[in-house]
Formats: sequence, C-alpha cells, structure tokens
Amino acid sequence: METIHEECGVFGIFTPDASNVAASTYFGLYALQHRGQESCGIAVCDSGVMTQYREDGLVSEVFTPEVLRSLGSGQMAVGHVRYSTTGGHDRNNIQPLVIRHIKGNLALVHNGNLTNAFDLRSRFELSGAIFHGTSDTEAIAYEIVRHRLQCGSTEDAVSQAMQHLCGAYSCIVMTAQKLIAFRDPNGFRPLCIGRTPDGAYIIASESCALDAAGAAFLRDIDPGEIVIVSNEGLQSIRTHCGSKPPSFCIFEYIYFARPDTVIGGVSVHHARICAGKLLARNHPVGADVVIGVPDSGLDAALGYAQESGIPYGIGFIKNKYIGRSFIQPEQSMRENAVRIKLNVIRETVAGKRVVMIDDSIVRGTTSAKIIRLLRDAGASQVHVRISSPPFLHGCYFGTDIDSEEHLIANQYRSADEIAAHIGADSLAYLPVESLGELIGQKDGFCQGCFTGEYPVDVSGAGKKNKFDEKLR
Repeated sequence: METIHEECGVFGIFTPDASNVAASTYFGLYALQHRGQESCGIAVCDSGVMTQYREDGLVSEVFTPEVLRSLGSGQMAVGHVRYSTTGGHDRNNIQPLVIRHIKGNLALVHNGNLTNAFDLRSRFELSGAIFHGTSDTEAIAYEIVRHRLQCGSTEDAVSQAMQHLCGAYSCIVMTAQKLIAFRDPNGFRPLCIGRTPDGAYIIASESCALDAAGAAFLRDIDPGEIVIVSNEGLQSIRTHCGSKPPSFCIFEYIYFARPDTVIGGVSVHHARICAGKLLARNHPVGADVVIGVPDSGLDAALGYAQESGIPYGIGFIKNKYIGRSFIQPEQSMRENAVRIKLNVIRETVAGKRVVMIDDSIVRGTTSAKIIRLLRDAGASQVHVRISSPPFLHGCYFGTDIDSEEHLIANQYRSADEIAAHIGADSLAYLPVESLGELIGQKDGFCQGCFTGEYPVDVSGAGKKNKFDEKLR
C-alpha cells in the first residue's frame, strides 16, 4: 500500500412518488467516487419490492444505461461505493446488503469500521447465523434484524442495535416504506441531508453528492442521531446524541473529502488552504515556486504560496482517465505507474527551487518517485511539505492503515532521515498541535493515526482482514 484509501461513500434518496431514483443515485455515487473505487451498487425500492445491482468497478463502468433501466423506478434507493477495509475483495461484501426476513426486506449501506466486529460476528455464528461475506457491515445488518424481530419499528431496532455497535458507522437503511440514516455517537464519518426542489430527501456522505443530485444542503446528521424519512416527512431520534464526545476524523478535511464539500460548517477547500498557510508559517524555505501533488495537495499548495509570497505554479498534470481498470501486470509497468498517472510541467520547475506540497506520506515509495520526476524535469531543489502530521499509528475507523511497521515515519527517527530516503532536500510536516486550526476548534476530532490516542477502546479491533485470513 502506497496511498491511503477511505472505506466507502453512501447515498440514499426518498421521493414522494415513484420516479427514476436510480439515476439520482448514480449521479450521487459519481460525486462520491473518490471515497471508493473498488466496487459499487444500487438498490431500488418500489412499493416494498427491492431490485439491486452491484459489481466490481467504477460507477461509470458498472452502471451502464441498460443496467440503470433494469433497476426500474421507485420511491427510494440507496447506493454505495466501496474500498475494502474490514472484509477484503469479495463480491459478497459489495453493498448495498439486501436482507430478507420475516418482518420485511431491508437494504443497508455503511461507511466506517466497527471495532467490535469480531465479537459481534462470533456471537451471531454461535447462535446459528450464517455469514455470506467477511465485512463488518453484515454484522450491523444482523444486529438490526435481531432487534427488529422484537421491536415495533425498524428505527426502534436501529436504536437498540446502536447500543451494541462500537466504532465508526454512518449508515442508511432502506425498508419498504422508510429511509433511515444513523451515525455513531462519536461521529467519526460524515453524513448529511438535503432536499430537492420537488420534495425528495437525499442523504449522503458528503454535500458534494447533494449538489450532484440537485439537492440543497439542509444540515449534517448529528453524531448519535437517527433520521427517518417517510411519507410523514422528516423525523429525528436523538436518544444516543451526546452519549460520547464528538470525534470526527480530521483526515477527512486533509485528504478524504472532496474540496467542494462542507462538513460541520467548514469548507474542506478552506481547511486545506489553512493547512498550507500553517505549513508556510511553521516551515518556511527559500524557493522559486510552490506546486501541489494532485488532487488534495493543490489547495494546501495555494495556501502555502499565499502565506509565503512564493509564486504558485501548476507542476503536475494528472491523467484523469485512470481508474481501477489501470493494471500493471509486469514489474516494468508498475515502476512506471507514477509516470503514467502524473506528468511534470517542465517549464514550471526547470532550474527552480521547488516546494512540493502533498497531503501525506505512507511508505514513501510514491513520494520518492514523484520527487525523481521533478529532478528529471530539471528542478534544482525539491523541498517537501506535508499538510498533515506524520502517520505513526493505525486507524480503526474506516481507513486501510493498520500496519504500523509499514509506515515510513516509524522506520526513521527524523524528518531529515525520511527526506534523505525519498530524495528531498528537506521535509517538514504540519504540526499535530495545529490540526484544530484547520477547522477552528481545539478538540472534538479524532487524530489517533497521528498521536496513538483514540477516542474509543481499540484493543479488541484486531486486523481488518481477520475474516479473510487463511487457516494455519
């Protein structure tokens, strides 16, 4: 692993009358594609009858016009884009998960990662449950169904289930008549709600998906909140709100979310510009041009340039047509992967002292290749500035980092040593003490991957692929 991946993005729509909800979901998922490029799926509900399609690939690859037509019309739909964390690359893990039980059907989509998935799954299996996949999402579905058999409504079942779920989960459940969204009490992952001019309600991981579906942003769903959308309108259950301290993932602002998204009233674009300005104040350097590594390094580079007075330049062109279909079957092709994805604009960097802004360094192999591209294009110096603190610890809340021994910041004692390893003239990170300045608050966010201090107990979390491991 050379880059960081988010687990997934979720989308749901409820309309007063039957309509082409699959198309709206398609547009919403297209806007959320950055959150997961491994697989995707859509489930449509038409008067209680659920039709779904899910497959490996990008949204534009999977949902051809023929596939979208086959989903038909309906009053509701949920959709999902996925990159696997808990539960590996298994078709049974592709969402939405459609569960059929004696009290009706439900479809579930989930963003996040449970820290007690193993315990939940073990309990269900010992009681006779059969799991088809290896993701923690299936355990959430089973927990909801277990309580649904005893409760009068699905929203009550969700509320009961939340008492047994630990970790990160921003979910949408679609039943025959309702769309139910719920978010863990810590609020690790984003979830928001909007409304279209014709009265449809939309729930999505990011506000950019609301924009893509033609919906106006209403508000974020609060940590611990359960939102129910039905023919009766919008309702809220706040039983779990305030039960735990808010712990939103700060890396959403640095890398995961799209720049045009607004989370918690803070523009992601603004937060990244702020990160660049903080880098310039804390780690100035004499240089001729500031460039950013596409895509999430661009806004931070603009902020660095604004604060330092060093001119901003376009240093890289990114190939926009590379997705999961870009394969590298031979070693020589793997080594050239960065050259195919990124190309340097020689006129910007030739003969110049360059400040290169990126969002993070994981193993360092990709950073080394990018720096080599700049050297080959004639850059006289390359000073690397990272708009996040160094990754020192694993994440247990929806990011695919759980092997600390693979993180370059754990392999070298200082930034100077890492700079020498990747071929940079200097390297500096955003100070961990500055993270709160990105969003204008001192606390209320999770920074465990930088500090090792987590807002919840992660001792039982274990490996994210524990259900996929071979027998020994």
